[in-house]
Amino acid sequence: MPSALPGGEETHGPFWSEPGAMLEHVPVAVFGMDEADLVCHWGPGARDLFGYESAAVLSRPGALLFADGPRSASDACARLAERGRTLGYWRGRLTARHRDGRDFECGFRAFSMRGAGGRSVVMVLASRSDELDRVKTNLAFLDALFETCPIGLVMLDPDLRYVHLNQALADMDGLPIASHLGRPVDEIMIMSDGGEFRGMLRAVALGGPPVVGMLVGMRPRGHPDRDQVRSVSFFPLSRAAGSRPGVGGLLVDVTDREQAILEATASRRRLSLLDGASTRIGTTLDVNLTARELVDASMPDFCDGAVVEVVEWMDESAEFDPALPLITRRIASGTILPPPATELVSGVETVRYPPGSVIHDMLRSGRAVSAVVNEQFLARTVLIESRARLLAESGLACVLVAPLIARGTVQGIAMFGRSADRPAFTEDDVSLAGELASRAAICLDNARLYSRVQNIALTLQRALLPSALATSPYVEVAHRYIPGSRITEVGGDWYDVIGLPDGRVALVVGDVMGHGVSAAAAMGRLRITTKALAGHDGDPADLLAELDACAQETGIELATCLYLVYDPKSGRARMASAGHPPPLLLRPDGTVETLDEVLGVPLGVGGFPFRTAETELPANATLALYTDGLIEARGRDIDTGLEALRVELRRSPGPLEPMADHILTTLLPTPPTDDTVLVLARVHRAP
Repeated sequence: MPSALPGGEETHGPFWSEPGAMLEHVPVAVFGMDEADLVCHWGPGARDLFGYESAAVLSRPGALLFADGPRSASDACARLAERGRTLGYWRGRLTARHRDGRDFECGFRAFSMRGAGGRSVVMVLASRSDELDRVKTNLAFLDALFETCPIGLVMLDPDLRYVHLNQALADMDGLPIASHLGRPVDEIMIMSDGGEFRGMLRAVALGGPPVVGMLVGMRPRGHPDRDQVRSVSFFPLSRAAGSRPGVGGLLVDVTDREQAILEATASRRRLSLLDGASTRIGTTLDVNLTARELVDASMPDFCDGAVVEVVEWMDESAEFDPALPLITRRIASGTILPPPATELVSGVETVRYPPGSVIHDMLRSGRAVSAVVNEQFLARTVLIESRARLLAESGLACVLVAPLIARGTVQGIAMFGRSADRPAFTEDDVSLAGELASRAAICLDNARLYSRVQNIALTLQRALLPSALATSPYVEVAHRYIPGSRITEVGGDWYDVIGLPDGRVALVVGDVMGHGVSAAAAMGRLRITTKALAGHDGDPADLLAELDACAQETGIELATCLYLVYDPKSGRARMASAGHPPPLLLRPDGTVETLDEVLGVPLGVGGFPFRTAETELPANATLALYTDGLIEARGRDIDTGLEALRVELRRSPGPLEPMADHILTTLLPTPPTDDTVLVLARVHRAP
């Protein structure tokens, strides 16, 4: 507040009001009197309150501002100045006089200060008594409202954090006032509406229309076991009187009146959990990962800890005998509780449940069951004393066990636990756990069946691929078989090296389209047939014609094959192809040639003849035979991949084993997306 000094200059006095402060709504006069009680400072507020311009009052007696005397003397002025100097601070009410002669009651504050040159100055603050009474009345009303109002009152900042609230709201939330301040509203009010409530608050905070009487279902953080329905009204704060921007609100607990909304909220929470579980469980065909997804989907909304175990049945077709112990293997676990709960859920791999346990009760009924963790539960269910002690100290107060049943067989169990800070499991929770377990069981069963089929196919494939290739002093061979990713682990790629009369060697590479057991079986049939036909030492084209007939008879719809016979005496190679990628020839001088004289149609198509091409191979030349997994990948066409293979052959003309490793490392993606075969053969001439 700028103050006028003798001489007309203006400066900032010791006090001035900022825009929006309370002083703008309660006019305050600021003036100063020197040691002779003459006015030496005069502020704009004093001008407005008393009606004097600075020139008319500066260096004049302060007595002219009071109603009890002439302009040269005033008992009220003298008493105010004297007490301000001697007491250091004084406040009281006196009768003031306006320039126009009107008298009015005024509240004064006087205190002593040192002015320029060490002079003593009494600074005086003055406000109309009726204005002060109005503000004091309003403040007293607001204080009483916040202290005694049974309705929850709250003030949130623009980021929806608690700034001010009353005890009624704190009691509703089950947390002290101090635990609210500075925290976002969604940390205190647990909603299950997908963010609608927070979005509404955000719109009000941005200046949107007020919300009046909206009914919301929620669960306060301080009462996690208590669903509530509240009638809420929110309005934007306008920054009036220096208030903060944000949201003001009134909240009333109407739970008893709105029980239907409460039940709908609980149902929506259960549906939300099931919906989330349906999208999160079963994203892969991996048993352990599927079990992990069930654990993650259940915490923390449904429980504080969870484990998934698969039953180690000796014979899945055998009926469950409740008189025998049950042995399970824990494949996934998790908890949001501190130790020792973490050690409890993850500290074992194999679990043995004695007859009469809660697990046996569940298996007898085939339905989920809940139980309180007490001495009786521990004695019935936990055999190992150290594990029982861990469970008792873990903080888990109740458990819910649900069977994982698929195809009429119990595949395993899912166990959920809650601490004493949360409500015990209800009948609705038991039904919800049964739904979760049912969905997870189907996914787990699919994953187990897939793993079983994959293991069968992989075993079959490994049995059908050659364990030892024919050797020759005139043909060095390096061979590699790389399976694809987990989804396409077993394919129909195959290869062989077959010894023929007169020192000749046959090189074979083939690929049956598709994956799985059928592809592996078809591959094995073609490989065995090829080896048998090679023993007749016929023309390569005739051999492929026989293979084509075999493929048609056995229902193999599409397969490729390259058959090449090398004669070390003449240095010549004879080959035929059934739709297979052409071999590459690395000459000793470093040039790479594509042997694409014969292409042919794939096996199983029928109706098209095959032909044999012949070429001479220089001594120490290297042949590269491969399947399309090496040169074809997502985002890369075959021509690009073939050119990349040519480049890598030119770069690594050394020993075959390092050459094979280098080519695969360079050309295959990580992880490989398709099965890949690579056969490198370095040929030499016979004497």
